[in-house]
Amino acid sequence: MTDSPLLRVKELNIKAGKLPLVHNLNFDLFRGKTLGIVGESGSGKSLTSLAIMGLLPKSLTVSGQIIYTKKNLLEIQENAYSALRGKDIAMIFQEPMTALNPTMKCGKQVMEIMLRHLKIGKEEAKTRTLELFNKVDLPRPEAIIDSYPHQISGGQKQRVMIAMAIACKPKILIADEPTTALDATVQQGILDLLNALRDEYGMGMIFISHDLGVVKNVADDILVMYKGETMEYGKSEEVFHHPKNPYTRGLLACKPSPGTSFERLPVVSDFLEGNRPKLKLQTPEGREHKLEELLKQKPLLQVKDVNKYFKGKSGMFTKSSTVTALDKVELKIYPGETLGLVGESGSGKTTLGRILCGLEKASTGSVFYKGKDISKATTSDWRTLHRDIQIIFQDPFSALNPRIKIGDAIVEAMALRKDIKSKDRKAEAESLLVKVGLTAEQYDRYPHEFSGGQRQRIGIARALAVQPKFIVCDESVSALDVSVQAQVLNLLNDLKDEFNFTYLFISHDLSVVKYFSDRIVVLKDGQLVEEGAADALYDNPQTEYTKKLIASTFN
Repeated sequence: MTDSPLLRVKELNIKAGKLPLVHNLNFDLFRGKTLGIVGESGSGKSLTSLAIMGLLPKSLTVSGQIIYTKKNLLEIQENAYSALRGKDIAMIFQEPMTALNPTMKCGKQVMEIMLRHLKIGKEEAKTRTLELFNKVDLPRPEAIIDSYPHQISGGQKQRVMIAMAIACKPKILIADEPTTALDATVQQGILDLLNALRDEYGMGMIFISHDLGVVKNVADDILVMYKGETMEYGKSEEVFHHPKNPYTRGLLACKPSPGTSFERLPVVSDFLEGNRPKLKLQTPEGREHKLEELLKQKPLLQVKDVNKYFKGKSGMFTKSSTVTALDKVELKIYPGETLGLVGESGSGKTTLGRILCGLEKASTGSVFYKGKDISKATTSDWRTLHRDIQIIFQDPFSALNPRIKIGDAIVEAMALRKDIKSKDRKAEAESLLVKVGLTAEQYDRYPHEFSGGQRQRIGIARALAVQPKFIVCDESVSALDVSVQAQVLNLLNDLKDEFNFTYLFISHDLSVVKYFSDRIVVLKDGQLVEEGAADALYDNPQTEYTKKLIASTFN
């Protein structure tokens, strides 16, 4: 390439005391191009981006060179760095709810950036903010400019963050996991927007993700990191089609794709041990026969004409409104089945899952479990029902009490069981920890001492503690690294085989749902718009909405 790099990172090292976190990192970023940085949690991706932004904690030591406009940014004063931040180099953070100030209106937060770096007044800053909100495709920009972050959706908050980042037309844009928790269609929209803005402004973009499928759609060059080291660095097409490093091959293999037919997903460790793992394949005929046998049974759970309404807030000058979250939903779930439930945010997926496990009540309609209508079950009834019906949440950290040791949290759930004496519960909890891939010695640790994937395993162990029959998995693998996600999906399948569990598997990732589920149902605006065998629905969708969801899937 004849152009000189816009940004050059040379021999970058980041240490915590003597512990190396990033080791001898080298890469170039060019104008109008995107560099994808990929790796699992703990690989050093975000630390690298914070080093470029000059935002690393003072407790870390940094050496090497980060060269921008012929200056090593590691050697400039903080006031000079502060002048660059937001103006020349901007960043979109992974979690907009924590990156945005909850006490300040969205418009004011964007205006602040411009007032600080550009020689303009408040009125012009407001006008430019409205223009930016239009550019990033925010609906009702005039309303959102006067809205607080909690009043808008996750996708809209992400677009506000993008508007803030591009407010001063930066030369370099760093996007750190900007689409991880978003629905596939929203994710596609954000990626299209970032690509368009990069081309319009001629920016160099660093796109950080743990998902190679997403990065494949945006990056010109790819840097693969593992434990602070460079595993692979090169042109996107070369890295994807001819990966040289075993770690890269592992990352590519463990993400389910529409064609994945392994009985168990490969995990990265299989590849790091030196050989490609030998994987047992499922046949379409085998999956079809399995589904036929499942459907011969009586339903374990049946939803009949369920509606759910929420009342909107009323004010002095506004009447209360009613929002329909679920509209005449009907479905059956059979013993031993995994039923996948997909749809965009606001489609009613989580509401339906919460109704099935007693955390919400249907406004009208019936829910039958083992032939008995539980839609009007009392709190007392649900104490018994929760022995059979459990939920695994998306964010296990918020579902676990930070002040309670994880072993005690599992024992606490056993209070629903009458078949185990109090003195035996600790041993049972330790056994469950081992079953989900942890150790008995971790019983006395607290939630903050575990990684995201480990906390998800604790959530699974807690659900298993009551020996349930039916489990709702609500986006329970969505925020995990692809390698950890593969491990958790394998674990859920193993447990299903061992205990004959029945799952309702809620996710926005259709590739994962297709791999993991026997059947799929699709929700749109609270209505069930399509259902069928997982393979048939994915390969031959009948509605435009399902086609759009599938088209937004990254592989």
